[in-house]
Amino acid sequence: MKNAVLDALLAARAAKASAALVTELGSGAQTLVGPGAPPGDLPLGAALHSFVDSALADDRSMSAEIGDQRYFIHVFNPPRRLVIVGAVHIAQVLAPMAALAGYAVTVVDPRGAFATEDRFPGVELTRQWPDDALEGLDVDQRTAIVTLTHDPKLDDPALETALRRAPFYIGALGSKRTHASRVARLRETGFDDAEIARIHAPVGLDIGAVSPAEIALSILGEMTLLLHRKPPRAPA
Repeated sequence: MKNAVLDALLAARAAKASAALVTELGSGAQTLVGPGAPPGDLPLGAALHSFVDSALADDRSMSAEIGDQRYFIHVFNPPRRLVIVGAVHIAQVLAPMAALAGYAVTVVDPRGAFATEDRFPGVELTRQWPDDALEGLDVDQRTAIVTLTHDPKLDDPALETALRRAPFYIGALGSKRTHASRVARLRETGFDDAEIARIHAPVGLDIGAVSPAEIALSILGEMTLLLHRKPPRAPA
């Protein structure tokens, strides 16, 4: 790897930007795809660009064959992010689970008695109001947002902000009755049924979860399902 390529990769990582290093396996010629990439010695046609786009979207390094040429696409994506609104018992379990699964976790809760380092060791905490916290974060298709407080004063602003952005997953804790009330409030705010249907509620896979650990497992399972399978979701 050339020094200029390494420098560009390090800069992309520092900027939390995605990049892909494409290597032609026969010759060893390489080209970096990403912000600030130096000129490469491997021309990329439309077909190879399509493979690179797929590898970045799937977050998976891969081999590709185009005609007689074989390539390896090495993906360098920043960690996916999970934003948990509500420093509650479920969050105490979900945060380390998600970190083990490769997520950069942020817990948002303006209630100082909940969002403490003792309860969330090593986890990024913010005591801003959820909508303010989310506005300050780079919420994109690599982000999941889960609200756990059961308090409309905290959950609703977070959900409204999330629905105006493009996270790959939005989940909200609460029963079907609780969610029906939530849907009514969101409609009053101006969101339509298609937008509200992006919210997974009751949050998590239906595995009969009861304890905080089981609920956290169901949430991470549903996030993983959406991340890799992206199934359609019926309107609420």
